[in-house]
Amino acid sequence: MSLPRILNPREIPVAGTDAHLPPLPGDRLTAPALRQRFGLPRPGWQPELPGDGRVLPDRAPAPAAVLVPLVERDDGLHVLLTRRTEHLRDHAGQISFPGGRSEPQDDGAPATALREAEEEVGLPRRQVEVIGELPAYTTITRYVVTPVVALVRPPMELSRLALDRHEVAAAYEVPLAFLMNPAHHRRHVFTWDGGQRQFLSMPWRREGAGEADEVFIWGATAAMLRNLYRFLGD
Repeated sequence: MSLPRILNPREIPVAGTDAHLPPLPGDRLTAPALRQRFGLPRPGWQPELPGDGRVLPDRAPAPAAVLVPLVERDDGLHVLLTRRTEHLRDHAGQISFPGGRSEPQDDGAPATALREAEEEVGLPRRQVEVIGELPAYTTITRYVVTPVVALVRPPMELSRLALDRHEVAAAYEVPLAFLMNPAHHRRHVFTWDGGQRQFLSMPWRREGAGEADEVFIWGATAAMLRNLYRFLGD
């Protein structure tokens, strides 16, 4: 049985939010606190969301990595995200982290994530401090994705990033505190003849921005952010 694609996630009904869960306090969302958390042993820690649940049967698993870039700003850490171009084969138009498939020359997930971030948005490696990894997340397209969490040292101007226009349509910064507040984690239920699929979304809009400017974070990217919330909160 073929799996239906979700072409417009905004139209999928919202079943609820997780406002009953506490937001992470500000003292856990600083660069020193994150370094400390990722430096602690975590034997047996398991993510809340290990994958999309269903995978395309005609795809072989492929290792991949994404960079979760946390940009240091005066008002706290911000997550650097991209919007993929519409013509790409997988996850076209979606909000994502910089990243992609691992190559034979890559020495582990951090090397993949750093290389892809440099290629996709021109983020210089010298400004990036890798502080840890989260467990791999398996997407519906059978990418086994390792999120590599990193701090991006200033100066870093969003407008000066060199975007690869073949893959990246735009780049955004979303406050980490917003994403680490489960009141902003919306649960959707997609129903079709063969069953159901659930996913999270975390829509963010800059103050004063219109609906057309909404950054609609959903799917694998939202799930990995939810796993980061759980990891930092444990």
